[in-house]
Amino acid sequence: MSDSGLRVLSVSNQKGGVGKTTTAINLGTALAAVGERVLLIDLDPQGNASTGLGMSRGGAQSTVYDVVVNGAAIAEAARPTALPGLDLLGCDPDLSGAEIELAASPRRSFRLRDALQPLRDDRGPGAYTYVLIDCPPSLNLLTVNAMTAADAVLVPLQCEFFALEGLTQLMRTVELVRGSLNPRLEIQGLVLTMYDRRNRLSDQVAADVRAHFGDKVYQTMIPRNVRVSEAPSFGKPVLVYDLKCAGSRAYLDLAREVVGRERARRAVVAA
Repeated sequence: MSDSGLRVLSVSNQKGGVGKTTTAINLGTALAAVGERVLLIDLDPQGNASTGLGMSRGGAQSTVYDVVVNGAAIAEAARPTALPGLDLLGCDPDLSGAEIELAASPRRSFRLRDALQPLRDDRGPGAYTYVLIDCPPSLNLLTVNAMTAADAVLVPLQCEFFALEGLTQLMRTVELVRGSLNPRLEIQGLVLTMYDRRNRLSDQVAADVRAHFGDKVYQTMIPRNVRVSEAPSFGKPVLVYDLKCAGSRAYLDLAREVVGRERARRAVVAA
C-alpha cells in the first residue's frame, strides 16, 4: 500500500462489549469535527454503526454487502450522514451470509481492499483522509477482509480483566493476517474504554496494558459515561447528543491524538 494520504483503520476486537462500535462512530464523528474527511464502513452484520448514526439498514440503497459481494463502487454506495465530513457505507441483513457467498470467490480475502483502491488513488479536493471499518466481534471472513484492507488496527479495550484475554486472541489474528495477507498491517493504537476512576481494577488494567504495549496505548481514556450509552438509542453520536459531556470531550481528545500520531508517522516516512 502506498502512502496515498488515506489512512484505513480497522476498529477491531474479537471480544464483544468493549465499545468497538461506539468508538468507531464517535471517533469518526470527532475526526470529522477536527477537519478530517471520514468514511465509516459498517462491516458488522448487526448494523449497529448504521443505526447509531440514525441511518436505516438496507432498503433500495446499496450497502457494504453490494460492495464486497457484488463489486459495487464505494463512491456510489456511501451515504452522507447528518454530520459534515462524515459518510457511511452501511450494511444490511444480507451481510451475515456474505461469508458463505464468498467462499468460492477469487480473492475472497481482498474484496474490500480492492474496493478501497479508488479511494486511495483519489487525491482531489474532498478526498477521504480516514476510513474506519467497524468489524464484527469475531474472526471471520469479514474481519479478515477488514484487516487485509487496512493500514493498521485500532483496538478498543475495556478496562476489565477479561478484556486482556480477548486482546491476546486479537494480536494472534493480526500476526496471522500480517504473515499471509497484509505484511504492512500494524497496530495503530489501543484505546482504553469504559474507564471508571472510582474502580481500582480500571487503574490496574490500564497500568498493565501500558506496561506491556507502551506508547501504542493512547493517552486518552474513554470514561464510563451514561450519555455515551444513551446516544445510540437516539441515532446520534455522543458529540451530537451532548457535546459537553465527558465522553464527547474524550473522543475529541482521542481524535486529536490520532491525527497527531498520523502526522508524526508521515514525518518519519518522509524523512
